[in-house]
Amino acid sequence: MAVAPGGFSRYASQPVAQGSSPSLANAPAGNSRTLVDVIRALEGASTEMVERAKTIFFPGDPAERVYLIRRGAVRLSRVYESGEEITVALLRENSLFGVLSLLTGHRSDRFYHAVAFTRVEMITAPAVSVRQAIEDDSGVGLLLLQGLSSRILQTETMIETLTHRDMSSRLVSFLLVLCRDFGVPGDQGITIDLRLSHQAIAEAIGSTRVTITRLLGDLRSAGLVEIDRKKITVLDPIALAKRFN
Repeated sequence: MAVAPGGFSRYASQPVAQGSSPSLANAPAGNSRTLVDVIRALEGASTEMVERAKTIFFPGDPAERVYLIRRGAVRLSRVYESGEEITVALLRENSLFGVLSLLTGHRSDRFYHAVAFTRVEMITAPAVSVRQAIEDDSGVGLLLLQGLSSRILQTETMIETLTHRDMSSRLVSFLLVLCRDFGVPGDQGITIDLRLSHQAIAEAIGSTRVTITRLLGDLRSAGLVEIDRKKITVLDPIALAKRFN
């Protein structure tokens, strides 16, 4: 298996068909276009698969491409000189990231550490193609702005979650965010459609695996959550929110 630049293993890389161009000739016309259509039609775009826990890019890597998640979740974090790593966003399907190069030029370095929180399918395109598409079509810029607005809201939510010093409150807040972004309603409650290890949760909210195991056990004993094969079901989101408050 080949290891691709940027530190992650690509299980598939599917370039768009030859003839695609920054003018988006292959994208649907009119208001029916989506951000997926736009990114996929760009020159140099490709579809890539990233295994869980693999790095997509490290801080300091050249900011040369833009990414759009099709399936799965990506964790963005900031690494500080002390070695501490703080999650700034947990991105879901249709989230756009890696956009620094659109602001400061393709020679910029990455600020964040991007890791596949689950197995991820994403579309990636050269930043130069994205910039050209924006110059050619203002509608592309609007779609990108909408995507970035969603990303900003996700980041603000994660920052709010991590402001809680009490780890129990932080975990409950995180579970409620996951219910909103990845939840699937069912007869028993809302199932978070991610396979989450205790270690992955701990890394996301700045805790330890031992602490997360204990706190999830407390929530389970209180009849608020169930865990089956690493999938968490929040049995009563309202009661869980009241516990948080």
